[in-house]
Amino acid sequence: MPDGESGSRAALGGALIEVDTAIADDSAVSIAPPWHRRLYVRVLLAIVAGIIVGYLSPKVGSALKPLGDAFVSLVKMVIAPVIFLTVTTGIGGMSDTRKVGSVFGKALAYFLVVSTLALVIGLVVGNVVHPGSGLHINPATLDASTVAKYASAAKDQTIIGFLAHIIPKTLISALADGEILQVLLVAILIGLALSMAGTKSAPLLTVLNSATSVVFKLVHLLMELAPLGAFGAMAYVIAVFGIGTLANLAALVVTFYLTSILFVLVILGMVARMAGFSILKMLAYLKDELWLTLGTSSSEAALPALMEKMESAGCRKDVVGLVIPTGYSFNLAGTNIYMTLAATFIAQALGIQLSMSDQILLVSVAMISSKGAAGVTGAGFIILAATLSVVPSIPIAGMALILGVDRFLSECRALTNLIGNAVATVVIARWEHALDESALAEALDRTKRMRKPAQHVA
Repeated sequence: MPDGESGSRAALGGALIEVDTAIADDSAVSIAPPWHRRLYVRVLLAIVAGIIVGYLSPKVGSALKPLGDAFVSLVKMVIAPVIFLTVTTGIGGMSDTRKVGSVFGKALAYFLVVSTLALVIGLVVGNVVHPGSGLHINPATLDASTVAKYASAAKDQTIIGFLAHIIPKTLISALADGEILQVLLVAILIGLALSMAGTKSAPLLTVLNSATSVVFKLVHLLMELAPLGAFGAMAYVIAVFGIGTLANLAALVVTFYLTSILFVLVILGMVARMAGFSILKMLAYLKDELWLTLGTSSSEAALPALMEKMESAGCRKDVVGLVIPTGYSFNLAGTNIYMTLAATFIAQALGIQLSMSDQILLVSVAMISSKGAAGVTGAGFIILAATLSVVPSIPIAGMALILGVDRFLSECRALTNLIGNAVATVVIARWEHALDESALAEALDRTKRMRKPAQHVA
């Protein structure tokens, strides 16, 4: 065979091998796993199973509560290490520590605007829809003892107490207690120290980066237990509170869910569009975390996975580490909508007419009291109690009216809070020029590329 022909065939063979390898590699990246192995599918099936078990056998359903509690506890166990390592390594690797103040300043400004807007929207919807009108409940018939523990917990929700609580007793106690803002403060300080130390901190940064990889591997292992946790939590909710509870206060539940959905699609949708991405694609990208949050009624359960997802979507590590943990205390749009809507519902149900000054006071107090609410079940109810304790027009005993459905409302609060923090992370990363546009586009368009395996070139 002539040398030219041999060389051509060799070149063609090499090209075919390269094409075949490229297709195989692309397939390995973009082929979706079998449906039964996808986390959100397993969590969804677990939620449905939990509803069925809780409805058909309340005794069994109520006994399954430890499954949900155990899973949330397992996730909370790794939240402090995830925040500490992400923030410390992110800031420690920065050459310009002034960026930390820039990120914080922009994040707090964004949180203030969006949170205030959420409060106003909840108030406006309450005044327009009037979900509590027609109940005509006599305030004297209310059982204040049912909300006594929430009112007691609300007394601790003061600005001075909140700010003082951010400072831990020791560097180690912050990690041991798992307080998000305390861990964040310690991580920022240590990260700044590492950055200022220069090359001397390189060995420690290497160790911390390695530890970060290990911790996120642990997160992945724990997420495999998510269906079990969602099953137990949902079975307990349905068994104890009952689906019939929803019917009794359907107007409030439906109004709150619709308001939250419109807030996400319209308000956050416009914010996302201005930031250059689609809110619908973001929701699809976060489907695992959303189903997990729905199943456990806690946005905190999805915090570690959310941080990893946003970093994979092109947001710089230090921005993710600063914005998301801070947002879990200062950017709770779902909780804010709930507070003003629930307050107006209680007033309407009791036949109390709120004046304009009462409503301005309600929003003003809620703006302050909502800061520091944790992303765990029941926190929104406590913050509402703290708000009403300062607004004399609405008796705090009126919260007994919504106690039965608060668990169902907390799921929507948690979902809205999680989505809001995801959007905030991308927006602030873009403002800081800390967003990899190609990585974001690839992450959000990934589902489109989930196709059948490509055929190899023969």
